[in-house]
Amino acid sequence: MTTRTGAIASAREESQLNSRKGVQNETEVALPSTSTAKKRSKYRHVAAYHSESRPSSLSREADVLPNFLGFRNLMVLVLVAMNLRLVIENFMKVDVVLGSILFASVPCHLLVAYIIELSAATAAKQTVGRQKKTEKEKEHDQKVFQSTWPYTAFLHTLNATLCLAVTSFVVYFYIHHPGIGTICQLHAIIVWLKNCSYAFTNRDLRLALLNPSADPGLPKIYSSCPYPRNITINNLAYFWLAPTLVYQPVYPRTASIRWSFVAKRLAEFVGLAVFIWLLSAQYAAPVLRNSIDKIAVMDIASILERVMKLSTISLIIWLAGFFALFQALLNALAEVMRFGDREFYTDWWNSSSLGMYWRSWNRPVYLFMKRHVYSPLVGRGWSPLAASGMVFTLSAILHEMLVGIPTHNFIGVAFFGMMFQLPLISLTAPLDNMRGPEGRVIGNCIFWVSFCLVGQPLGALLYFFAWQAKYGSFSLGMYS
Repeated sequence: MTTRTGAIASAREESQLNSRKGVQNETEVALPSTSTAKKRSKYRHVAAYHSESRPSSLSREADVLPNFLGFRNLMVLVLVAMNLRLVIENFMKVDVVLGSILFASVPCHLLVAYIIELSAATAAKQTVGRQKKTEKEKEHDQKVFQSTWPYTAFLHTLNATLCLAVTSFVVYFYIHHPGIGTICQLHAIIVWLKNCSYAFTNRDLRLALLNPSADPGLPKIYSSCPYPRNITINNLAYFWLAPTLVYQPVYPRTASIRWSFVAKRLAEFVGLAVFIWLLSAQYAAPVLRNSIDKIAVMDIASILERVMKLSTISLIIWLAGFFALFQALLNALAEVMRFGDREFYTDWWNSSSLGMYWRSWNRPVYLFMKRHVYSPLVGRGWSPLAASGMVFTLSAILHEMLVGIPTHNFIGVAFFGMMFQLPLISLTAPLDNMRGPEGRVIGNCIFWVSFCLVGQPLGALLYFFAWQAKYGSFSLGMYS
């Protein structure tokens, strides 16, 4: 009896133990039924993982569209890494480091111009502030102050000359890459022109301050910021960044900044810059390289064929560059600076004469030359033709510096190309006055042929040949 009772108790304990093990296995496997849990816990290598038909995540038959967030993060990281590598690689090159330092140091000359003008404005304000009893004493003070103007002019001239001379020296002798050199040289020329305009304008404003009784003839827009209240760092900094070469104490301003407009213009600029780079590398560069041997042996027929072949490419590059600079970049800069007057160009493509073209296509430079060179010379008694000759001479010098210094070749093509515009302007000027559309059509065709279909490609060909003869494969073959 006792033995039977013990057997029953043992069986009951074993049953309870098995029940606890089943519950434990059910918890571990997390299956809906106890029987299935026992089977899967016992046969772990027979689980039916392929129990239904399912498409791949990237297949068209997938029920849910895949999420590519990880790939987006990967692309951003790869883009950052690639650009960081390019930055490090470029800064390891001497030209980039030196060019960056040179580019950043050029605006310091505007700060020097501000210090010069601040000293002159302080002296002018003190002269006007003295209350004298007689007109004779006032005239004496004005004459004494005006006697110091040559020193102010000398300091401005020295500052502007150093701005251009130092940059030109460094670019010509120490920066080999023509692209980096061109950017530095162009920046120096722009700052040089702004320095000149700042000095010339404030000189006339000082003269108007010293003669309050006479009619100053100043524009009404200047009344909100009369001299010398305009001699401030903020005023000069705005002029430095504004898309103009002509200094004014006050400019027309827009009410606000349209950041979407800025983003669109910058996107246009970047896209056109990439397009110009691809077109230059894939089409222009091979044509130029294949023309070297023809120029070396003076094969005139082949040279003319290369010029005509290059004219189409250079025309597209030039038009894209014009739109990128004058429409995209300058408009984006004007929007950020809230600069109101955005007539950077007019319809130069319809020019019936070369004179109309030069007045239309690059308005910032045209306005500078008209305000600070042409009009003062005509006011001093120069004839319009002589004043125009001086304008084109200065422009020719700047063009030769802009092209010849970065390419390390002063061959005079840019200079004489600009000077040759004077007789062409005289020849095409009568076409503006012809009745009917014939004159305008003829003048417009002469403009396109002389400037875009012949002038630019021929100039590019000659400068490229000079560069290759001095630094490229042609020079190695010539001296080997």
